[in-house]
Amino acid sequence: MNFKIHFTTQTLKVLSEYWQAALKEGQNQLLKRISALQLLSDQLAPTVIAQRLGVAVSTVYAWLAAFMQHGVAALKYGPKKGRKAKLSQAQLETLKQKLLAGPTACGYTSGVWNGALVAELIERDFAQHYQLRYVPSLLKGLGFTYQKACFISDHLDPLRRTEWLEKEWPQLVKAAREQKALLLFGDEASFAQWGSLSYTWAIKGQQPVVATTGIRKAYKVFGMLDYFTGQLFYSGHTERFNAASYCEFLKRVLAQTPSTQKIMVVQDGARYHTARATKKFIAAHVERLSGYQLPAYSPDYNPIEHLWRRIKRKATHNRYFEKFEDLIASVETALVLVKN
Repeated sequence: MNFKIHFTTQTLKVLSEYWQAALKEGQNQLLKRISALQLLSDQLAPTVIAQRLGVAVSTVYAWLAAFMQHGVAALKYGPKKGRKAKLSQAQLETLKQKLLAGPTACGYTSGVWNGALVAELIERDFAQHYQLRYVPSLLKGLGFTYQKACFISDHLDPLRRTEWLEKEWPQLVKAAREQKALLLFGDEASFAQWGSLSYTWAIKGQQPVVATTGIRKAYKVFGMLDYFTGQLFYSGHTERFNAASYCEFLKRVLAQTPSTQKIMVVQDGARYHTARATKKFIAAHVERLSGYQLPAYSPDYNPIEHLWRRIKRKATHNRYFEKFEDLIASVETALVLVKN
């Protein structure tokens, strides 16, 4: 269709001003619309304009119709209205606090938030219905992710942990440096003959299987790790941990270090660590040996825990041990590799 369109000087001036503003704000769609109108005033055919701007011919006609009906008001872009949010910002914040408090605090018997339960909570407390498929997006918007829970002891004392970490621990490090002492973190680990399981890559739909004897027997290892150098002391046992075997281990550590070397041992509250026989042994070697207590239920403060996980990953995860001796050999090999 051939037609002629004329804009007044004032209209062209306004289009120019809108062009500059759109260019400054990076509004590419608005730039195309203004360009189309200016090209129409230059008598170019809509088909040519559409090809030049990379739009449909119908779009050029639509822009022209809107401009003829609304004038420059057709060039103003307002915010998209979209669908009204079901929950206000205040309601979303309230929902977040309820989710953080947990299902039982909200009157449910379950301890697990899942999509269905969250949707039920929203309908119950906010009178808004959410389809299940939209709940994950809502939760992600509130900063939540789907995670596996972890245990934490109900005997945990946060104040005691903070006091140890901020006051006692810096004093221990300072004293060890001044005395040039070994600052050893001690702990024990059991490695089961029936093995241990871990994640591994496998063909989809084919869960990995690991044979097991089911024998309830474990190789037990005392260990101590120096905070400054990472030097490892360890001793394996086939019997239960007790004060006598722990004192034997301490005796080995003393024998493996220079006679003038002071040793500071940081340990947890296991009974054989605090037994009368252990205290007597430490007192008998007080010129070299001293013991210090970690806060109760604080394995995360003991770096040797990382070593035990590493040993299990190397020696027992997804492994089959037909004989107890095979387990011992595997654990000892991993300990030697880590020590060296």
